[in-house]
Amino acid sequence: MPRGARHTVTGILHLAPRGFELHVDGGGVWALDIMSWRRVRKLVGQRVTVVGTRSGFDLLDVHEMGLRHRLS
Repeated sequence: MPRGARHTVTGILHLAPRGFELHVDGGGVWALDIMSWRRVRKLVGQRVTVVGTRSGFDLLDVHEMGLRHRLS
């Protein structure tokens, strides 16, 4: 997956020592670069969908995030 590629991924949101992570089905983990963490922390432990741009090996710059059934 090249850098700059846009991704839509769904998984469980976790708060790790390095920040927010998205644990996706199949065992993958994305580190998330989130500008407004205060709005996001209420979603920790829930299944969410993230739309973002890959900016590193396992890093997504988040453009949009929400509960799976609310994000279209």
